[in-house]
Amino acid sequence: MFGLDAEKIPQLVDTYVIPWSINIVMALAIYIIGRFIVGIIVNVFGKVLARSKYDDMLIDFVKAILNAVLMLFVIVAALDRLGVDTTSLVAILGAAGLAIGLSLQGSLQNFASGVMLLVFRPFKAGDFVEAGGTAGVVKSISIFTTIMTTPDNKEIIVPNGAIYGGNITNFSAKPTRRVDMVVGISYDSDLKKAKSILQEMVAADERILKDPAPTVAVAELADSSVNFVVRPWVASADFWGVKFDFTEAVKLRFDAEGITIPYPQMDVYLHKSE
Repeated sequence: MFGLDAEKIPQLVDTYVIPWSINIVMALAIYIIGRFIVGIIVNVFGKVLARSKYDDMLIDFVKAILNAVLMLFVIVAALDRLGVDTTSLVAILGAAGLAIGLSLQGSLQNFASGVMLLVFRPFKAGDFVEAGGTAGVVKSISIFTTIMTTPDNKEIIVPNGAIYGGNITNFSAKPTRRVDMVVGISYDSDLKKAKSILQEMVAADERILKDPAPTVAVAELADSSVNFVVRPWVASADFWGVKFDFTEAVKLRFDAEGITIPYPQMDVYLHKSE
């Protein structure tokens, strides 16, 4: 009917139909079974990472990458069973991957830095940090960028490469911090009285910790003032409150006690020549 010799039909079936049918069935079996096995491997790997308490975003991303890589092997195996020349396919994929990698060097650096930040966790969401040339409260950490909120409520998106490639100062990492303040008095003021007042004020503030003990000491005989260093330890959350309140309280108390806080000044002497 279709111009085929009836005697050749069995030969065609044996030569083409049956082998191709077997190859298609085997390729489908490889794909279905491989996909099932890949799902098991990815889920087990995700549970292992979850027990290690890694960030959920990192776990999801690693699972997605692992799933893509394993499924690529499954697809190549299925195509190979169909008789497709996978050698050239792998070469093309490799060349495409190299080209994409070269064109996305900056993004790959940010990606690698994001993975390192999520793995080693030098800071977490909610910490106040100084990194990547800016300072602020960490809002979120993604694979490529970190979002911070500055004290004046500006949102800054910082590439992870800039953060991980430089110094990271985490002001929230420790439960306590030391407040470093310098208080100057004039040379005419009573040194011992001023020191006693500062020690009394430190002891009276309930936010200041007793251990480690605060430091009140004469640090410098400067050009215009005698400078005290006042270094109390406080809970990290109380840092700015203590610093601002103590600075204001010192000025009011010194004014009431007659102790002068000088401003920079210079005495100039003129000599009249004959």
